[in-house]
Amino acid sequence: MAKTDSPLTLGTKSVSKLLVQYSVPAIIASVATSLYNIVDSIFIGRGVGPMAIAGLAITFPLMNLVVAFCTLIAVGGATISSIFIGQKNESRATDVVNNVMVLCLIHSVIFGGFTLLFLDDILYFFGATDETIMYAREFMKIILYGTPISYVFIGLNNLMRATGYPKKAMISALLSVAVNVVLAPIFIFTFKWGIAGAATATICGQFVAFVWVLIHFMSKSSFIHFKRDNRWFTPSIIKRIYSIGLSPFLMSVCACVVVVFINKALLDYAGGDGNLAVGAYGIVNRTTMFFVMVVFGVTQGMQPILGFNYGANKWERVKRTLKIGIVVGVSITTLGFILTESFPDTISSLFTTDPTLIDIARNGFRIYFICYPVVGCQIVIQNFFQSIGKPQISIFLSLTRQLLFLIPFLIILPRYFGTDGVWASMTGSDLIAFIVAVVTLLIMLRKLNKRFADLTPINQNP
Repeated sequence: MAKTDSPLTLGTKSVSKLLVQYSVPAIIASVATSLYNIVDSIFIGRGVGPMAIAGLAITFPLMNLVVAFCTLIAVGGATISSIFIGQKNESRATDVVNNVMVLCLIHSVIFGGFTLLFLDDILYFFGATDETIMYAREFMKIILYGTPISYVFIGLNNLMRATGYPKKAMISALLSVAVNVVLAPIFIFTFKWGIAGAATATICGQFVAFVWVLIHFMSKSSFIHFKRDNRWFTPSIIKRIYSIGLSPFLMSVCACVVVVFINKALLDYAGGDGNLAVGAYGIVNRTTMFFVMVVFGVTQGMQPILGFNYGANKWERVKRTLKIGIVVGVSITTLGFILTESFPDTISSLFTTDPTLIDIARNGFRIYFICYPVVGCQIVIQNFFQSIGKPQISIFLSLTRQLLFLIPFLIILPRYFGTDGVWASMTGSDLIAFIVAVVTLLIMLRKLNKRFADLTPINQNP
């Protein structure tokens, strides 16, 4: 890597330029990933049917768990490697890469194997019915068989970005998406593989990206790469990876629990349209996750900047990165609010032609997205604490929305307002979680300002 592209420029280059350099590739990769999830749903909805959409929605909690056990390693490893590079400790950063590789393989085998043994029981617990179980099972079997590929790809791709290669990390995500989008319609419509075709296309795309990231970290020209003589299983590093990765892990686990409550509430209160209501939530969820993933792209770009400068005691650069991130995050979710409130039927009709499903989804869009602009701020604040190595605060903020607020709302509001209460529960929890996040940030900034007041690092240029 050329010297001008070294991760060490994270401490000297303009913060705004660094955010463009790191966030734009991450946003492109996140948008591409979200789009192929949406395209998959469109292919399934139009090529298999509305019950397949409902079956796919049932898999969301399990997919969240798949992601949870991977992000536990990936995010923790990325954060620690950035901090080590900021401290100019390249050997320890290499140890992190080696350990992440081993942990990804261990987690994938344990989680994938255990889940396959009890797949039907898990899917029924998550809200599957006799009409939707076959679609959910068929999709998840293939996804679970591919977890070793998925975990290594996701884990190393996060490290690729954190160690100074945001464009290469973007390319790996785009490779995965491109292969998936090309193969999905062939497998679904031409080969008539149905929902299994969508899952197979997903794993094929991830395999191509898996090869790409392995080649990068095996190359000695990479700034940080695999080294046989460095440590591959280090308890102290593993402990730090888990402690920092615990926040996104718990967030994904909570999302899993929440989706179970949402699916069951929709099945209970939508009467004969219960399966379609679950399908409508699948449409709304795919849409909201598109904008959330764009914000995650911003936070992924912020992470190496925050981690490096926090490790190098360059507090003013940390604060400037946070401010810009909040403005961008809120702008993205505000755009989501405008589009979903203005064109709910247009969005729903991309996934299905079923009029009842479109009607239910329209109502969901109208209510769910009322407070959506503040979601961007809450996500950025939560990831800020994660990126500077304060996982306890990040965990607290992730739990406030999904457990402390949302689940009680889901238990109470639907009893009085039916399915409207289900959608309103998500809206109310978003608003309260935003308030808690802002108050927490203000308190912590005051403490951190005092801590860094006596530190005068070189090159604090913003």
